Amino acid sequence: MGRPLRRRPWVLTFVPRDPTGTELGGTLFLEDGTRFDGVGFGRPTSRPGEVVFTTGMVGYPESLTDPSYRGQILTFTYPLLGNYGVPPTDAVDPYGLPAFLESPEVQVRGVVVRGVTKPSHWRSDRTLDRWLDASGVPGLAGVDTRRLTEHLRAHGVVRGLLDVGPLDAQPTDDELARRLRAAPRYESENFMPEVAPPRPVLLGADGGPLVAVLDCGVKTSIVRALLDRKLSVLRLPYDATVPDRWEGRPVKGLLVGNGPGDPALLASTIEELRRPGARGRPTLGICLGHQLLALARGATTFKLKFGHRGQNKTVVFADGRALIVSENHGYAVDPASLPRANLLPWATNPDDGTLEGLKDRRGRTFALQGHPEGHPGPQEAGFVFDRFAEKVRRS
Repeated sequence: MGRPLRRRPWVLTFVPRDPTGTELGGTLFLEDGTRFDGVGFGRPTSRPGEVVFTTGMVGYPESLTDPSYRGQILTFTYPLLGNYGVPPTDAVDPYGLPAFLESPEVQVRGVVVRGVTKPSHWRSDRTLDRWLDASGVPGLAGVDTRRLTEHLRAHGVVRGLLDVGPLDAQPTDDELARRLRAAPRYESENFMPEVAPPRPVLLGADGGPLVAVLDCGVKTSIVRALLDRKLSVLRLPYDATVPDRWEGRPVKGLLVGNGPGDPALLASTIEELRRPGARGRPTLGICLGHQLLALARGATTFKLKFGHRGQNKTVVFADGRALIVSENHGYAVDPASLPRANLLPWATNPDDGTLEGLKDRRGRTFALQGHPEGHPGPQEAGFVFDRFAEKVRRS
């Protein structure tokens, strides 16, 4: 049996009891001293992270397993989570990749929601509560996520500590502040050892032209998008040298995908992208890869106040097309730095004017800040993969 949220009866919340029967409380404590109390679920533990929000209405299994969220406490603005449960986490697609998730594990450090409900879906394998508990991730329900989101929009993303434990033993502000001060800052953390593969992995060996992926935490759906277009994929560690050949086959293209953290910290990846051998083939950058390609050419990046995270972000291309894409990033490329990098703007965000795409003058290298594969979100920008595959086949 479950229990209704008692503190805020206007929230339709259902949280299973702790296996021991303990009533769980929870607190999100922000670095600026702001505190949000609610009902705990998931794993009773305490974890620090950068507090961010996403405006997506669906796709929480994909979002929670997106490596770009590594090191962050994710707030969902949609009021009810868990509606369709969690799909089988061990299911794989024909390529051997996770069928329903963007990586094999939950990547966020904490989850904040207004309400969490019982699932109702034929594919559901378990509840969101049990999935987070098994993953060691705390969750907090019953929070006024509108107020929290407005706070982050006004003051910018901040560090926070999400603490879940017995309802009758909640820590004081002083104790939470002490723990948070002892935690590392998001900007200083190198997440690559946690999200990048330790060694090269070849997928689609019997397929078409071979492309390398510098894997900084690339989403499963990005790799699948390449395989679906009959390309073979060589996933490389983020700090690897891109080979000219692999097992006798020429490497004809390069993709630099998404991932977490400050792009400026990935000095070895940036240096590899500057190497003539790496620059001599068709190259596509997505999200973090967009930023890394810009840095490698001499452009600069900066941190956004609260980032772009959601599935309804408008992108306007240079030819006038306007598309809706899924995004998840906290850093952006400074468009004023493109001329000295000999790069051209390809797309912009009409809401705040941030750069959404770039390309070189030959069109051999191009990049998009958003996620053309969707998952979750619209997939109308999938032509970006088509263009990349065509350039690879013609190279």
